[in-house]
Amino acid sequence: MELRVLKYFLAVAREGSVTGAAHRLHVTQPTLSRQLKDLEDELGQRLFVRGSHSVSLTAEGMLLRQRAEEIMTIVNKTRSDFSERHKIAGDVYVGGGESEAMSLLAEVIRDVRDRHPAIRFHLYSGNAEDVMDRLDRGTLDFGVLIQPVDISKYDALPLPYKDVWGLVMPVGHPLAEKKGIAPEDLDGIPLLFSRQVLQYGSSENPCLEWLGKSASELNIAATYNLIYNAALLVRAGVGCAVTLDRLVPTGVRSGLVFRPFVPKLESSLDIVWKKGQFFSPAASAFLSRLQERIGEEK
Repeated sequence: MELRVLKYFLAVAREGSVTGAAHRLHVTQPTLSRQLKDLEDELGQRLFVRGSHSVSLTAEGMLLRQRAEEIMTIVNKTRSDFSERHKIAGDVYVGGGESEAMSLLAEVIRDVRDRHPAIRFHLYSGNAEDVMDRLDRGTLDFGVLIQPVDISKYDALPLPYKDVWGLVMPVGHPLAEKKGIAPEDLDGIPLLFSRQVLQYGSSENPCLEWLGKSASELNIAATYNLIYNAALLVRAGVGCAVTLDRLVPTGVRSGLVFRPFVPKLESSLDIVWKKGQFFSPAASAFLSRLQERIGEEK
């Protein structure tokens, strides 16, 4: 399987048309069609459903698209690492969940680019499971993980931030009149929960320990991995979201309010990378500046 053919496959998948992809790739349509047919023969799978003027991916085609995009990311990252080996330039890939702690990384990225403007940063947003999966596959250099999560298989650097847990609800909700939310306040209330929180047992989950209940005892109306769309469900009246502070706009204009849990519940954060990770000069510059900045915060 050649990288060139994977590039052709991805172009057709994105364009939804062999003709359009051929034009973009500057190859003839018969050449492109033959390459795609050879790829299907090599894999022994039908990758496209061909219509009169367009194509769509089969289930096998969607799987190959995911794998091909990961392969091309690693290829481009490897080329960048080697081509920029003797100068401070290249690409750094950072993933993380939604957290105010990302503001620290934003400042570090600014500082690094002030010193080395040829460094490019690529950010990926996702929950812990998504980020760790990409770290393990090599498509991320670093990941910012919010506890609770098992980071034992990574090298890690604790971040000098703690995120505060609480409840996001509509402005007119009865609980909005309270300054803080106690565990008993949530009895029977429809709740929206992060899937990351629910996948850990109560014995190792500070959030569920604070609630004093197992997930099965809660009135969970929906789950989410990132809070933006969950906030839309809150605004629509589906339920109240258990989340971290300062992740969604609150106030009259947004129609939402955040109230912290009492007693206070916080989660620590770590930036992690694969053990034995080989760092490009660009990634090393980022990690070095981050370590300096954390030292300044202490």
